[in-house]
Amino acid sequence: MLSKFNPKTSEAFLGYVFLAPALLVICLFALYPVADTIWMSFHRIILTLPGLGEKFIGIANYKALFKDPAFINSYGVTLLFVFITTAFELLFGLIIALIINQHFPGRGAVRAAVLIPWALPTVVASQMWRFIFNDQYGFLNFLLYGSNSALYEAWLAEPATALTAILIADIWKTSSFAGLLILAGLQIIPEDLYEAARVDGAGRWQQFRYITLPMIKPAILVALLFRTMDAFRVFDLVFVMTQGGPADATSVVQFYGYKKIFAEGDMGYGSAVSTVIFLTILLVSLFYVRTVGMRLLKKEGA
Repeated sequence: MLSKFNPKTSEAFLGYVFLAPALLVICLFALYPVADTIWMSFHRIILTLPGLGEKFIGIANYKALFKDPAFINSYGVTLLFVFITTAFELLFGLIIALIINQHFPGRGAVRAAVLIPWALPTVVASQMWRFIFNDQYGFLNFLLYGSNSALYEAWLAEPATALTAILIADIWKTSSFAGLLILAGLQIIPEDLYEAARVDGAGRWQQFRYITLPMIKPAILVALLFRTMDAFRVFDLVFVMTQGGPADATSVVQFYGYKKIFAEGDMGYGSAVSTVIFLTILLVSLFYVRTVGMRLLKKEGA
């Protein structure tokens, strides 16, 4: 019996035993809800008409979805939101990371202050920006026009300015998070590289281009991945600030799915919306990891 004992097999089995609770939690709280949502998306489930029950209708919800002008509009608004916010948040995050990575008096306090927007609950931040853009007593109107209320703009009541307000609020709140991720990449760059570059006569721009930027590309990829996934799931800002209006100008996909499920009671159709969001995020994430990530690994290997 002892001759058949394999220490490697025992260690592997013990590893699976320790992983089992975590895997069980993932299955219960992550995989099962996703699978259940996908399953419901193939059914006609109207919460306001419980007598109909669950009727399997195949891909009828998806056919209706991609012929629905409201869904197509909300998907386009979401893509625009993701592209603009992610680009600006990475840019401002890089600037923030470069600044707070410097050595100066009070650096710890500055780092803590920079993270305040990200630490604020989204609902609180949304209410704050809703107050700033208010058409009667908002700070922005007062800053631009003073006490001349006749010139005050209804920023959240116009399609173009309402979406811009949502974009500004999200960029303000989340740029510091991107900066925190990029700062982690800056912290691991050896100071010897900069000293050698200065000895060779490299200026600040050359140091940034040939040392800093290549070294922090993995951190930028992580920030890009996290921010893209989060931007596709935006809901709180829209719900608090504009309720998807005016004229569906700020109706993102998550808010559209929310209206279908909770306002209209169409659980099957709303589940199809949620499934499309999930598949979009999955495909974008795989693209980042397999395309951008593999390029970084090849460059590092070279």
